[in-house]
Amino acid sequence: MPSFAQLLEERPVLIADGATGTNYQDMGIAPGVAPEEWVLDEPGNVTALHRSFVEAGSDLVLTCTFGASSLRLADGPLAGRAAELNRSAAELARAAVGEDVLVAGSIGPTGHLSDPLGPLTRRLAVSTFAEQAEALATGGVDLLVLETFFSLDEGLWAVEGIRGASDLPLVVSYSFDQGTRTMMGLRPAEVVAAFAPLGIAAVGANCGKSLADTDVIVDELLAVAGDLPLWVKPNAGVPRIVGDTVVYDADPATHAAHLAAYAANGARIVGGCCGSTPAHIAALASALSRSPVNRPG
Repeated sequence: MPSFAQLLEERPVLIADGATGTNYQDMGIAPGVAPEEWVLDEPGNVTALHRSFVEAGSDLVLTCTFGASSLRLADGPLAGRAAELNRSAAELARAAVGEDVLVAGSIGPTGHLSDPLGPLTRRLAVSTFAEQAEALATGGVDLLVLETFFSLDEGLWAVEGIRGASDLPLVVSYSFDQGTRTMMGLRPAEVVAAFAPLGIAAVGANCGKSLADTDVIVDELLAVAGDLPLWVKPNAGVPRIVGDTVVYDADPATHAAHLAAYAANGARIVGGCCGSTPAHIAALASALSRSPVNRPG
């Protein structure tokens, strides 16, 4: 299997996977159960979702480890098992997709605000992210992805910790969930300015709010990213409550049209976040004139 960098050289655009948690809800995960618990308790379901995205056309899948740092697990049933969980998730993803699809180790924020607003210090953050990165690397991932970050301090500390534990390619993706800013007020250009000098493999945006907001965010990222590859993985539109169900307003064709436009304008890795299903990824593959049986190899 070519590396992440080699695939970026060989292919004009890479297709990532879609959502984890919202698809698990459709698969029957119980309310209040963290997606990461399924890595150890329901590995067959985790494997099935990975495979369904590959069958839809994904060139890479993310491990089910977004919330698998030791800090985030500390108050739940997986407390003290962060290293085991991350290794297992990486091994599970690799077994599910084989050697022809990249496995990206998903790393989310700790869920704590940085000092002085909260208890997260640089030292604690660096050690926490180093532990998670090392476990994912041991499990065999091809790259690491910081996703849905919102704080500049925490993102920089995460990069520091990861760099001390692994030399795998690193993607940095922020969530601009306040329209075109993160929860802490960061604009896309500020994210690029902070991380581009650090030798990361790609920068981008995921989750967020509406696809219209993502259109603006992508334009700003493309204007300042230069040669740095752009990663874009938005929600399937805006969620709304219908009865006792959360429904995302962008159907596969709508979601795919926006992502195909991002790719046409220069985004290099595109996929989906909350609400995006294998059907969304299949529509994206079709929009990019790709198909599961005719993927570049």
